[in-house]
This record gives sequence, structure tokens and C-alpha cells, in this order.
Amino acid sequence: MGADDKIENTGEKLGGKAKEAAGKLTDDKGLEAEGKGDQVKADLKGAGEKLKDAFKKD
Repeated sequence: MGADDKIENTGEKLGGKAKEAAGKLTDDKGLEAEGKGDQVKADLKGAGEKLKDAFKKD
């Protein structure tokens, strides 16, 4: 995984956590769900990058 990808995924995950927290504070279920979705998307991107890296080493 490239450093740029890792930074981008971390930023997306942190942004998702912030959205989720803001949604909880304001009782906005849509914003909370969007934040959780952003976190899942970042996790999936990270997993995909790790999988690509694993195949590149062979």
C-alpha cells in the first residue's frame, strides 16, 4: 500500500468517525449512518490495497 493511499484511507476513516460523532450529538441518524459508511468504505479500500500488495510480492 502506498503512503498516499494509506494517508487517504486514514483521513476518510477519521472523517467518518467525526461525522458519526456529530450525528450522535445532534441526533441526526442520517449523518451518523453516513459516517459509519465512510469508515467501512475506508476499511474496504485498505483491505483491497493490502490484498494487491500481497500479490505483488509473489
